[in-house]
Amino acid sequence: MTAAPLTRLVPAPALRTPGIRLRPVRTSESSAALGSAVLTMAAYCLAMALHGMYPFGPRSRAVNDLGNQFVPFHAHLWDLQHGTGSGDLFFNWNSGFGTPFLPDFFAYLCNPFSWLTGLFPRSMVDFPVFLVTLLSAGLAAAAMTAALRCLRPGSPWLRALLSVGYALCAWVVNDASPDPMWMWGLAGLPLLVIAADWCLRGRHFVLGTLLVAVVWAGNFYTGAMATLAAALVLLLRLAVAAAPPRAAARVLLRAAAMTATGVLLAAPVLTVSLAASRAAQPAPAQPYHRAFGPLDYLAQLLPAGRAPFSAPNIAAGMLVLLLVATLPFQRAVARRERAGWYLLAVLVALSFVWQPTVLLWHGLAIPNGSPYRAAYVLSGVLVMAAWVCLAARPGPQALLSGAGLLAVLVLLVHGRAAVQGQTWPATLVGGSFFLACLLLLTRVRGRRHAPWVRRALGAALAAGVLLGSAQAVWSSTVIRDKSPWFTPKATMNAQARTEYRRIQDASAWPAARIDPGGQRFANNDPLLVDAEGGAYYSSYVPAGTARLLQSLGMGWYIQGRHLLSPADPVGRAIMSVAAYVPDRTDALRLTGGGAPLVTVRPALPAAAGGDSVFARQERLLGARVYQVPELRPGPGAAPVADGAQWLVPQARAGEAWTHFTATCTPGSQVYVYTPWLRGWVLGLGQQLTSHAIRPMTSSPLMLLGTAPAGGRLDIAVAGRHGPQEIPRQAVGCLSTTRLAAAVDRLKAAAATSVQVGGHQVSARLPAGSRGFAVITTPAVDGWSCSADGGPAHPPASYDGLMGVPLGAGASRISCGFTPPGLAKGLALSGVGLLVLLGAAARPVWARAQSSRKVKRSSQRLTTASAENR
Repeated sequence: MTAAPLTRLVPAPALRTPGIRLRPVRTSESSAALGSAVLTMAAYCLAMALHGMYPFGPRSRAVNDLGNQFVPFHAHLWDLQHGTGSGDLFFNWNSGFGTPFLPDFFAYLCNPFSWLTGLFPRSMVDFPVFLVTLLSAGLAAAAMTAALRCLRPGSPWLRALLSVGYALCAWVVNDASPDPMWMWGLAGLPLLVIAADWCLRGRHFVLGTLLVAVVWAGNFYTGAMATLAAALVLLLRLAVAAAPPRAAARVLLRAAAMTATGVLLAAPVLTVSLAASRAAQPAPAQPYHRAFGPLDYLAQLLPAGRAPFSAPNIAAGMLVLLLVATLPFQRAVARRERAGWYLLAVLVALSFVWQPTVLLWHGLAIPNGSPYRAAYVLSGVLVMAAWVCLAARPGPQALLSGAGLLAVLVLLVHGRAAVQGQTWPATLVGGSFFLACLLLLTRVRGRRHAPWVRRALGAALAAGVLLGSAQAVWSSTVIRDKSPWFTPKATMNAQARTEYRRIQDASAWPAARIDPGGQRFANNDPLLVDAEGGAYYSSYVPAGTARLLQSLGMGWYIQGRHLLSPADPVGRAIMSVAAYVPDRTDALRLTGGGAPLVTVRPALPAAAGGDSVFARQERLLGARVYQVPELRPGPGAAPVADGAQWLVPQARAGEAWTHFTATCTPGSQVYVYTPWLRGWVLGLGQQLTSHAIRPMTSSPLMLLGTAPAGGRLDIAVAGRHGPQEIPRQAVGCLSTTRLAAAVDRLKAAAATSVQVGGHQVSARLPAGSRGFAVITTPAVDGWSCSADGGPAHPPASYDGLMGVPLGAGASRISCGFTPPGLAKGLALSGVGLLVLLGAAARPVWARAQSSRKVKRSSQRLTTASAENR
């Protein structure tokens, strides 16, 4: 016999205690959800307008990763949507001289609202990025309005007001608004709570599975956090209901099956991202360190503040906080349930400050940045606890007791760093207002014209939520924007739009690249202005790409997860850069040409001349263009044990710098390479600053000047923050004449024609070409190449570039890129789809079986009746 669904586990209690009377719902659930979304978006827009922030004022929103990553990535998405970009979803030809793109797409652009980008002009790309945050917050409010109904029935409009506090919690302002991809997790938590409720009631397995898949596909990082939080809420509901073990096990098995099937459907997101993460330049080690005490943590519950240190941002508004404080005194809620919600909130809060559970929330790795990216789930738990209290109609005694507990909290956290100017009006005025409204609601039951009074009080509560939420968002944003760290990036301003048009007019891709140069607008300028440069900032920078470009004298930040464009002519020539935009200028500068994208080369020569950056550049250029003089040190320099470095002491006030001398050909360009020097280099009339910090920041090749008549170089070096290392071969003197001749030889060895598709390269070579066909893009996993239509194999590494062996001779090559992990992910999705189809077909099969049984029974009865006659 089929077991009954477990709806009875969480009944809505028949309450006879005096308190807030919740009339039968006259408006639809959808209207309340929509109202919650509108109220949320209105509060957010009001806060932005008060701050004079885009799109309501001149101040840019593009702080931190919003400007450095999300606006440029959305500009690239616009190019893909309109067919104007050089790459596709599989490969990105704009960044890092060619990198995989699908992992970036899954990480940064899978929020469905990102697809609105294509509906606006490219020059307005900042606006759809704003809409991603705004509409995700609205969706989160609407979904939470529906999710709260799963916990207890009650007025949808009161649920809607509480949901605004969740959708505009402090995490949204301080953590997610600069990273819109995480906003999908905010909407995902209530969706998964709804799916878990269906498991509890034995309903909608297919639809619940699709919800899991949508949440994980939209952003698997926050999706995993939301799944864990929804599982904790489900466990709490089973415990509160004292479900029989067999019934509880059945619910948990159903939830596990639903989750596993949904994750399988979204498997490509996971397998591709995991493969890319394994191949990526490793993130800097981030040991967990808690910089606050218990009272600082409690202070985070109050709205409109911001801690000057990293801490969980959990405030969800004064209405929510007042009701959470009231819950312990709400006797209409069973003691087990009250204790359960408080215990869950405390356990989740503690899990954010204990390293093993911090690792659990963040995929077993302390993130590079805030270690409290899961804080929104605690805000969600607090909102759910607040609804459990409000749905049970708290009376005056419970509300006043809750206000007293809240007053104790305010006294305890007075003077904490997170409690700033606007916190006090938000707490005292806001708390008093909501307390008064709730107390009045308890007094109007059964009185004449009470419905109108209740409506007026409901409107007052809505206005209080609107203004309180707007004030909290505005205040936190103002405090944040006072920090120099949050100075907005330029992104798509008038200068960037002009540069975009200029680059499109001059584009010669794939014959040559145009590099937009330094980070004048964002850390991903090549994506922002649709160029083909070396700059690239992503969590998925391939380690091979980072090592190759750094070994050729290009700088990096964040331990190679933020790459810089080449700052020297040899690096540009090697990487096929025909034009670039110099720093602090607007005009394109021609380089005189670079290596063609595809050339025929002999086998790599031995590492002659050592392994300096100059020797590495010459090997890929195929010619000697540098004179690398011996540095003769003065007093102070000491050789390092490996024999390849000089140790330079720190220069203190009044002390001389460490001097070196060398000799170069007069008129040659003198370049200095000190990748790990944190200090200064002085010579030829100018002073260079190197900001390197091993291994986080690597300095690029820097032009010191032109070698004087006589060729003698006097170079002084000073370290800061302790002794610093510089290479013994730190100086190279470039012959521009030799460089031009080397580029001409590479042009002579070019393929006769080159075609580049989104993730494909094909080229025709001179008949009978031997050696290697070298493609000037970093050799990364996923490429497969063939010569003359032969078997496809992964290309060889030609000192880090893609090299296709030509064997006995070939006249054409063809290469294609498939994201690593994609095939495995699609296979797993196929398994998930089969499971889903089986689950969908099961009721149909069961009805058919039942119908056949009824039919056979009817036939037997008919036969027996005929025999009796």
